[in-house]
Amino acid sequence: MKKAFYLFLFLCISSLNSACAQSLETSAEQKIETLEKIIKQLENKGLDAYKEKLAIATSKEFLVYADWDERNVVENKVLFEKFKIYKDSAQILAERLPEFERSDINLLLDEVIEDAKRLLKGEITRKPYIRPNWSEIVIKGNELHYKNKPVFLSDYTWKPSTKRLDEYFGELDICLISPSQLKNEAGTLQKNIQAKLENKSSKNAGFVFISHKNVPKWTTKAYGDTFNKIVGKPFTSYDIDNPGARDMMSKLFKVTVPTIANQKFAQFGYMLTNEPRWANYTDGKKRVWFRADVSEYTVNKFKKWLQKRHTTIENVNELWNTNLSNFDKVSTQLPVDIAERGTAKWYDWTTFNQERVTDWFVFLKSEIRKYDPNAKAHLKIMPSIFTENDPDSGIDLETLTELSEINGNDAASHYNNTRDDEAWEAIYAWNWRELYMGYDFLKSVQPNQINFNSESHLLSGSRARDLYMNPKYVRATYWAAHTLGLNVTQTWFWPRREDGSLRPNSGKGYAGSNNQQPRVTFELENTMLDLNRFSEDITLFQQQEKPIRLFYSKTSATQNAEYMDKIFELYGGLNFEGISLGFATKNIINRIDNSAWEVILIHQTTQVTEEEIAALQKYLDNGGTILIDAISLLKNEYGRSITGLKSSKGTLIHVSSLQEMKSKALEIITKKNKNSSLQLIENSGSEAKKCIWREVVNAEGNQVLSIINVGKSAVTLTIQSKKSTEKIVFKNKLNGLLVAEKPILQPFEVLFIEEVKSN
Repeated sequence: MKKAFYLFLFLCISSLNSACAQSLETSAEQKIETLEKIIKQLENKGLDAYKEKLAIATSKEFLVYADWDERNVVENKVLFEKFKIYKDSAQILAERLPEFERSDINLLLDEVIEDAKRLLKGEITRKPYIRPNWSEIVIKGNELHYKNKPVFLSDYTWKPSTKRLDEYFGELDICLISPSQLKNEAGTLQKNIQAKLENKSSKNAGFVFISHKNVPKWTTKAYGDTFNKIVGKPFTSYDIDNPGARDMMSKLFKVTVPTIANQKFAQFGYMLTNEPRWANYTDGKKRVWFRADVSEYTVNKFKKWLQKRHTTIENVNELWNTNLSNFDKVSTQLPVDIAERGTAKWYDWTTFNQERVTDWFVFLKSEIRKYDPNAKAHLKIMPSIFTENDPDSGIDLETLTELSEINGNDAASHYNNTRDDEAWEAIYAWNWRELYMGYDFLKSVQPNQINFNSESHLLSGSRARDLYMNPKYVRATYWAAHTLGLNVTQTWFWPRREDGSLRPNSGKGYAGSNNQQPRVTFELENTMLDLNRFSEDITLFQQQEKPIRLFYSKTSATQNAEYMDKIFELYGGLNFEGISLGFATKNIINRIDNSAWEVILIHQTTQVTEEEIAALQKYLDNGGTILIDAISLLKNEYGRSITGLKSSKGTLIHVSSLQEMKSKALEIITKKNKNSSLQLIENSGSEAKKCIWREVVNAEGNQVLSIINVGKSAVTLTIQSKKSTEKIVFKNKLNGLLVAEKPILQPFEVLFIEEVKSN
């Protein structure tokens, strides 16, 4: 960070007066003119120049932004102060921002002009771009198609809908509905909203954003004073267990959904909620992020849930180690504290919390389908709830994904460690845990659905934001996401208006974000262009079999705070072996054909329910292979000893270490010819692996590799066949150049290569 900051100061040392600002702007304008001339030359040769046009559009947009920033130093200073890593340097950053942007524009134009000249000379080649028409998108299973070819779509949250922005940065249509649009208790829709729905003219693919943020004033009288005081922070502003919640949402859907049904702008479904969470636990006297109290409606539901589950209060007392006289006294035990994690009380409350939230979304979907029987549902769930083993959010990612027809999410990856509490920085250039594990989990739960990241924090999130971000990171993380199954993205965010000014409430998320970064913004779109050029190959990566399955137990995740760290140890050890990884759960085993699975790995999974054991036993009885360590499947959800798996038709193998589990798993899939046919050796095998890679065979019968260096240093690669000593020649698919015998990948760099067969 410091090195980049001083480099920034060096670049701007001569920019302390308006003359230099004019010089940078003039230089950019001259380069735009040069590129416009090159575009004509390219098109005269029949070469696609859309990338160059994108560069010009990006440059012109950011020249406007730089002018606004030059006139609004004070406002930018305030916004830089809101992001803690810039707080102490806010003034100088705000002063130098316009020159940084103009300098970045010049760098962008230099890079694009150089590539364009090479293309003109025939030094590199370029497969034509695919520019999807957003009004002609078709969903086919887990793919988006345009003119019978798979495509990937990208846009930004809050981006103004203007011709110049839509042409280059996305045309996603959004329809917002909210209970705040209800005029009265009778369920009358506000006239302007009704007119807007009826006259909505866009024919582009889009989705319905259901906002629960604001509720109308009449609800307090209709549903009680506490209705809007018991909330699901931060985006559900009312009590979902109050009967009024269902009454209100039923009325909203009745007057809106019939008009929305079958419209193109609802093609990507109804987003049932934005970043849901209902955390209720305490942590001693510490503040719990987005904690909210629950109402008497919720507590009464819990009492009934406990009675149904345990029958008598005596049974509850025995499990909870309490002395409650009846079920009415259960309220004295709430809220649970995180210190109780692992106890029966913690398990019962957190399990109930998930079930009552899931029931709420089951209701919402069923109400929508009364008026739109073909409606697709999804939720904008943060996969970190799963990957980071959230203590108690009320969110069951698996069950809610099962409820959905689209794999909704707002997955993130981390470029910065702004919390100073993570170890990944010592090993990796960026934190890929949430992205890779989250998307492999979604693909395991619902493999035949599209993946819609409706608020991508792969960019510009609190830990993916840096004014000096390496643009190669953008390519790395978006490339990874699409090979893992991503189909359509709405990236957070585009807070600028047409004139460069900021829309209200840009706030904490703005400083150092993509709307201050010309090259970063360009690289996202450039990456999307390349993904679509080779969409059929990228789709092959998405559709890969997942022969190795990691068992995930909701029970162990609930009770053990370190459970997902242990699972990540196993996942991380296998993710550099060129294999597409998957997960197995009780429901996945029971719901999905597992005949192509070769092995399930059970690691550090001490506590499971009887139903989880039964599902694993079923897989084993059907001839499956399971690897298990010594501390797994020992206790039930309440900590009582249980009988584990029994030997049967399948193969049950006990291992004594993490390394043994990994090596035996690779050995099993190798014997089944499910392993990669190639071997990727990094730095002669002398260091820990840094490259995540996958291998497919394309329609031409050639091996295609996607390789991403997630490490902090350059890597020298040797790519060999496991079955032959014959040298393999590869070409870079993006530019047509032959790849060096030992290619070198810098941090964040993506290598997308195809085997060249000799005649």
